[in-house]
Amino acid sequence: MELTSIDDLEFFEQISRSQSLTEAARNWGKSVSAVSKRLAALESRLGVPLVRRSTRRLTLTEEGQRYAAGAVAILQQKTDLEEALSEQHGELKGRIRVHSSLGIGRKHIAPLLGEFVREHPLIQIDLQLSPLPLNISGTNFDIAIRVGGLSDSRLKAKLLARNRRIVCAAPGYFDGAPPVRTIRDLERHNCIVLRENNADYSLWRFGENEQEYIDVGGSMISDDGDVVTDWCVQGLGLIMRSTWHVNPMIQQGLLQQVLPDVPTPDADIYALYPATTRTPRRITAAIEHLRQGLAARIGPR
Repeated sequence: MELTSIDDLEFFEQISRSQSLTEAARNWGKSVSAVSKRLAALESRLGVPLVRRSTRRLTLTEEGQRYAAGAVAILQQKTDLEEALSEQHGELKGRIRVHSSLGIGRKHIAPLLGEFVREHPLIQIDLQLSPLPLNISGTNFDIAIRVGGLSDSRLKAKLLARNRRIVCAAPGYFDGAPPVRTIRDLERHNCIVLRENNADYSLWRFGENEQEYIDVGGSMISDDGDVVTDWCVQGLGLIMRSTWHVNPMIQQGLLQQVLPDVPTPDADIYALYPATTRTPRRITAAIEHLRQGLAARIGPR
């Protein structure tokens, strides 16, 4: 696509989401000089500078921020209008911006969104993964995948899958370790700790309302969920992880649940999206695809 054929709003909306002109140029498959020339022409037409250029990072001026916000809103209205007109033909089209945490995003959300695009080739997916959850109110994201609820009246929440965090061990772990019959027995075991979300990560919580907890300890800690799970599979200690993550390994016999009769708090998986008067059909269809797909991939909690 030639840059001259791109609408000014579409052009600058992409610029505003890029870390640098180099990144924007790479997304279009064009040279940096071509992108810079087009941006300069837009700034000349508007009579104001839109970005502050540096060798490392592109930042928006106050005028650029206003133009970018307006561009996002207008382009979304355009997409919604085109979608509404095409609904009678059963077509889904337009961009869907999705935010998810790294673990579930890589393992489940990304593959399911790939399936969705194959079924609906006019859909464009923009998926951002990050280690921390994000409140998408005031952002340009359409959907946020959240493990655990979020109280925000500006957002709607759709339950995608039931989920709990449970204690697990490799079947061979207890060959050389005492049994775990109560929560307090965990104090005598090597508990592998996952450090995440800046929370009290060594506190393992139990009970429907988290009324019981224990401060666990052990010889291994990491901020990567796959790493701590792999250590557990090797028989190096106990972990407390979401059922969406460990259920497949339990079914394969790689892990077994510890303290299965002790309840743990819900950590259900939700799709959060703006509480607008009309949710575009492409958004509701994508959320429903994720719901059905997670049910098939994760199974009962």
